Amino acid sequence: MEIKSMRFKANAAGSLANVVLQGNLKNAKGKFVTKRAEALKDLDDFEGTRDAAVAIRNKVIDNLDLWLERFEQKAQETGATVMWAKDGAEVCRLVTEIAKKHGVKKVTKSKSMLSEEAGLNQALEAAGIQPVETDLGEYILQVDNNEPPSHIIAPAVHKSLDDVADLFHKVHGTPRKTEIPALTREAREVLRGHFLSAEMGLSGGNFLVAETGSVALVTNEGNGRMVTTMPKVHVVITGIEKVIPTLEDLSTLMRLLPRSATGQSISNYFSILTGVKKPEEHDGPEHLYFVLVDSGRADVVGTDFHAMLRCIRCGACMNHCPVYQTIGGHAYGWVYPGPMGSVLTPLYAGMENSIDLPHAATLCNQCGVVCPVKIPLPDLLRKLREKQTERGLRPLTERIGLRLWAWVAQRPKLYALGASLGARYLKWLAGDADRIRLLSTAPEWTLGRDFPAPQGKTFRELYAARQKTAKEST
Repeated sequence: MEIKSMRFKANAAGSLANVVLQGNLKNAKGKFVTKRAEALKDLDDFEGTRDAAVAIRNKVIDNLDLWLERFEQKAQETGATVMWAKDGAEVCRLVTEIAKKHGVKKVTKSKSMLSEEAGLNQALEAAGIQPVETDLGEYILQVDNNEPPSHIIAPAVHKSLDDVADLFHKVHGTPRKTEIPALTREAREVLRGHFLSAEMGLSGGNFLVAETGSVALVTNEGNGRMVTTMPKVHVVITGIEKVIPTLEDLSTLMRLLPRSATGQSISNYFSILTGVKKPEEHDGPEHLYFVLVDSGRADVVGTDFHAMLRCIRCGACMNHCPVYQTIGGHAYGWVYPGPMGSVLTPLYAGMENSIDLPHAATLCNQCGVVCPVKIPLPDLLRKLREKQTERGLRPLTERIGLRLWAWVAQRPKLYALGASLGARYLKWLAGDADRIRLLSTAPEWTLGRDFPAPQGKTFRELYAARQKTAKEST
């Protein structure tokens, strides 16, 4: 998938100016937030469960190689084949080779963010193999000129009901429908033939269980089961960090994942898939492949960003992020949007390819507060900013400005004088108005909003007056 993170500012400006998108985002805003808050009320000990989840994830990523070896051994004992991919290109090569080996002409896909990372659909098409997205949101995007997802849980959240109605009418050549049940039925009818005719199914994996060699899938649509049990070949593509030790650990994490993602106590479909079809079983694949992908993950182990590997891909951070809620997911320019994407994209795709993403946050810590595995996202974003500055990736004027500010901030009297002069300048610029339409010294601040004019006295002036009053009263 093409990385467009270098154009974040232009992407964000386009999103803000897109009236239709802004309306769709406004309608979607808050739904995940409200549902999550309600779902957490049913959890006996949310903080205790979070602590347990952090311990589980840390246990794995601190000894990732050992747990991966254990998973590989157990998976092979169940008849599965385990493969390793260094990057997206290797993912595409391995999956294409598997498909050709089994004479595959059509692949039905359940949701897989790693296949998005690798650009797998394009590689399959180039090899003469038809990929068919069967997750409703992903299907909508595929038939709409292969539009990329804008959310990791709800990939088509940026589209309205009317958008989908118009799209299905155009693509399917059917009468335009405006009711959700009718539209979903239409999608099911179209996809049913693909489920029955596909020779290979491809899925992601929410978790890999080391003690049993299993993959756990969490979905809200029956397509996940259809993709993984009907075709003769099932390929699982997932990151190496998704492994967990035991089924008991899985039950702990499953108390958090659906609540954090969609506000459900449990998702509609929760599958634990182990091994190939046995003679006495009625469904399941005859061939099962696990493609375990690095793509920069191993390089994160043991670094300042080690905690990011705890991520369970729930999307809670972006659901609560004021930046994501305002511009949507496409502005971030790659597979992972929101706060998690602002950390992951620089780590996986390179800081030089995502200059603005670590700055695409207010550092309000909404993301850190709601993260079910307590990833300190604001701290990681600050650390990325520091590394960008150290490597000279930020503009020279910005670096000089930060050094000048740091120098002044270490000299209280000079800082106080600068703050006082700055406040007076802003008051003069505002005149009698309570807002500044154009901030000449920093015009980007007022390109899309007015800057509030200072009101009353500065903090230092108020504090000095308070101290003086307290002294006189004694």
